[in-house]
Parts: sequence; C-alpha cells; structure tokens
Amino acid sequence: MAAVLLIEDDPLVRRGLELALSRLGHGVQLAGTGEDGLREFGARRPDLVVLDLMLPGMDGFEVCRRIRAAGETPVIMLTARGEDTDVVGGLAAGADDFVVKPARPAVLDARIRAVLRRAGTTPADGAVHVHRDLRVDTASLAVSVRDEPVALTPTELRLLLTLLRAPGRVFSRRQLLQEVWEHDYLGDSRLVDNSVQRLRAKIETVPAEPEYVQTVRGFGYRFGPV
Repeated sequence: MAAVLLIEDDPLVRRGLELALSRLGHGVQLAGTGEDGLREFGARRPDLVVLDLMLPGMDGFEVCRRIRAAGETPVIMLTARGEDTDVVGGLAAGADDFVVKPARPAVLDARIRAVLRRAGTTPADGAVHVHRDLRVDTASLAVSVRDEPVALTPTELRLLLTLLRAPGRVFSRRQLLQEVWEHDYLGDSRLVDNSVQRLRAKIETVPAEPEYVQTVRGFGYRFGPV
C-alpha cells in the first residue's frame, strides 16, 4: 500500500483514478492544481506523486522540478499526448516515468509499483499500525487493544483497514460503501453507520467519544488523528 498524491485538474479523471487506485490498495490524496499539489506534498510527504502535465497555472514540469528539489519522492507524469518533447521535458524536470492518458488503472498501478521498487521505497505489505492502545497487523489481520485480542467480523476488519489506509483522510459513506461493501446504493448508508458503531464498541475505550474512528459531521468518517 502506497500513499499516492494525485495532482490532476480534471475532476472526472481525478475521481475515477482515486476510486481505482484506492481499490487497488493505495491511499490517495488529491489536488486539483499544481499549487495545491505542492501544499499537499509539503504537508503529507506521500510515497509517490502522480502528476498531470497540463495543469492550469503552474504546469506539471514546474511542479515536478519543485518536488524534485525537495527530495527523491518518485514522480509519474500523466500526459495526454505522449510526444517526445513531453517525455524529454519531463525527464529533464526529474520525472521517473510517464503514462499516456487515458490512464488505465491496472497500467498505472503497475507503473507505481515498478517505480517504487526501483526507488527502494516499496511499502511493506505486512505493516503493523500502532496508535496508542490499538495495534493492527495487516499481515496476520490481527487486531488488539491494550494487548488484548479483538475479534472483528470481516466487514468490521475491512472497514478498519480502509480507514487506516489513509489516516486523517475523510471517507464519505458512499466511498465506504463502494470500498468495503463494493456497492454504491446510498440508501444503504445506515450499513456504514451501524458497522462504525459496532467497530467503535470493540476498539474504542469510550465509544461515545471515539479516538480512532471519528465522525466528520456532514461528510463521513476518518481514522484519527490520534
């Protein structure tokens, strides 16, 4: 699971890639302009940046140069044209790879994993997350609170792992329905609320005042900040 910052100005493309990459196991942060992307990059420090070349205002070349000046975070550029001038300019700016739009999610996922392998920053598949008294081993799928094992149902576990994939990020009920239950009938949003209540009852010290699975009123749920 990689933390990917997607900088893309087209909202439909941005939304589509967010859903696809999330389903493929990545945590996705979003930005619609180069300026917003650089702010997110400075605040979040993702594992990798997927960067549209043709952005309004500051273009992808300049964004890539500034990311490269800040460190070695890999950058994959999205280009609508795939012309030699784009590739040469992108490589000169510090990009690690290119994907021609429309980007197929499976291809982009393969490029992300390949670039991270080359960079030696492949995230561990079996990470252990520790947040105060909560410990989640994503390899053994074991959850414990204050060193006591917690028995979660498969749905509760998928819900927890989805939220943990991007701590601090707000997931709408629709997003959780799509990712945890794999359907998007908004009328089923009570499924989400009921499952959150059951999950809180098992992992929170005071379920009515949750530390881990927090409500963002009017939007959805997020993990932490703890």
